[in-house]
Amino acid sequence: MASLKNGQKFEGAEQAWYDSRIAVFDWVQGDQRAPITGRAGDIPAVQGLVLEDGLAVMAYQSQPSVVSYPTWEKFQAFVEHKDFGDVRARHLARGLPEAPFREVYTRYSKALVGVGHGRGADRAMGFETEFVALANPYVDDLSDGFPVRLSFDGAPRAAAQVEVFERAPDGAVVISLLRTDAEGVVHVPVTPGHVYLLDAVILRDPAPDLAEARNAVWESLWAALSFAVPG
Repeated sequence: MASLKNGQKFEGAEQAWYDSRIAVFDWVQGDQRAPITGRAGDIPAVQGLVLEDGLAVMAYQSQPSVVSYPTWEKFQAFVEHKDFGDVRARHLARGLPEAPFREVYTRYSKALVGVGHGRGADRAMGFETEFVALANPYVDDLSDGFPVRLSFDGAPRAAAQVEVFERAPDGAVVISLLRTDAEGVVHVPVTPGHVYLLDAVILRDPAPDLAEARNAVWESLWAALSFAVPG
């Protein structure tokens, strides 16, 4: 079984399976890649999935969703938290209203799951933006950190902010910020027995057809990667 959740700090509402919300949901092991299927309304969303021993990658792309901003201050808090720079100047230069307005967003999430011996490697899934693990958290030596590469449109994202959520066995969550190097790589310090979630976000002008369809003036793309480090 596997759950779909929408939230922060490892907390959030568990999402039922609805085809209309999912653009891609695949499992990958080695050279095998196949779609994950579900039934409308199922919670947990994924049930009955049987995997072989090795590293399995669950790869998920949402359909675009929309969030509304009733005030500029709410959007500015998001902009500052994700280190997008002087978005206000860009916003005003485009002649957009200070408020209210809408943003359309898409999530590109991957989860690394160790099954049995856990051996194997992550790989690119062809998402517009994504993390690719450069080590296996279940079998490799991570004393120098867990290396991942962040990409956008197939190219490394240099100097990008990566937010790290680290959950200890007692449920306590610590948040830290890292930044990718010139090759889009970041080494995440890890602790045995802890669970991790990484995210990195891009903010851009939406394509005209998407902006019209969703009545949105900004678009964000969310890359995420979750994994555990055995204790």
